[in-house]
Amino acid sequence: MTLNIGLIGAGGMGRAHVERIENELTGGKIVAVADLNLDAAKEVAEKVGGKAYGSGEELIADPNVDAVLIATFGRVHKPDVIRAIEAGKYVLCEKPLATTAEDCREIMEAEQKAGKKLVTVGFMRRFDQSYGILKAKMDSKDLGETTMVHCRHRNPTVPENYLSSMAIDDTAIHEIDTCRWLTEEEIVKVRVDIPRSTSYKFEHLTDPIVVVMYTESGIRIDDEVNVNIGYGYDIQCEAVMEQGTAYLGDQEKVYVRSSQERTNAICQSHIDRFHDAFNREVQQWINAASEDRHTGSSSWDGYAATCVVDAALESLESRESKLVSVELIEQPEFYK
Repeated sequence: MTLNIGLIGAGGMGRAHVERIENELTGGKIVAVADLNLDAAKEVAEKVGGKAYGSGEELIADPNVDAVLIATFGRVHKPDVIRAIEAGKYVLCEKPLATTAEDCREIMEAEQKAGKKLVTVGFMRRFDQSYGILKAKMDSKDLGETTMVHCRHRNPTVPENYLSSMAIDDTAIHEIDTCRWLTEEEIVKVRVDIPRSTSYKFEHLTDPIVVVMYTESGIRIDDEVNVNIGYGYDIQCEAVMEQGTAYLGDQEKVYVRSSQERTNAICQSHIDRFHDAFNREVQQWINAASEDRHTGSSSWDGYAATCVVDAALESLESRESKLVSVELIEQPEFYK
């Protein structure tokens, strides 16, 4: 069986998904593409022999579309996610699920009304092999309980339209979800520290920042977000346990040694670093949707991450390293 997929969002991320589904993965086919820029939708659709639509609503209503992949801006996710749920179609929604906790709650309410989990949020690090090995070590308790997690999220540069808030709701949200998944605990308190600014940032941007979080049992998480560091795209994570530590290995495949140097290439984008993780995520979603079952992170995970983002943004706006409590509703039995 081939899963007929409708793509909403014909930008860079959407096109990257088309490339992997059409050329690297199995069991799925892009049959429709929607974008407010209809010309962009037509350009992508023509390459795969699919239909083009000017709205997600039209695409979701297409009876030939079995499942929906959403790769638009976070602030416009909610309507299309809910339409897909109401149509009974599985949906893979790129992070964030939505940009407000209220929108996420509305999505969860629609999903519970539908009576089945249909939404997977695109937190692809859960599918990264190195993070999987790290989680297995933490889960084993071989080195005792986890006490701290140190994260680093470094970008070579960002475009001028990148805002200070995006360091949290677009960048640190990856570590927020990953650390919830690694520790299997909710994050209950968060603050944002503002160190000395880099001279390479835009005037309007606060960079770097450090997001400090605490889980239910008191695990301390720190996440350095540094988006103009120049040298490359560098993701680091170290779990500190009672009797040792475990951390992600170097992601590069080739080292060069000579009498003058020992070097290796540096990733320059998330597409390079997490190529295999993206592929595993989408392949598992295709497999699961074809078998009428849910896989990956849930709407609750999207909601919980957004609540942490809200608290972190409040702390950032205070400019005073304010410690803010994360406000979560009680988790519905549906998501446990």
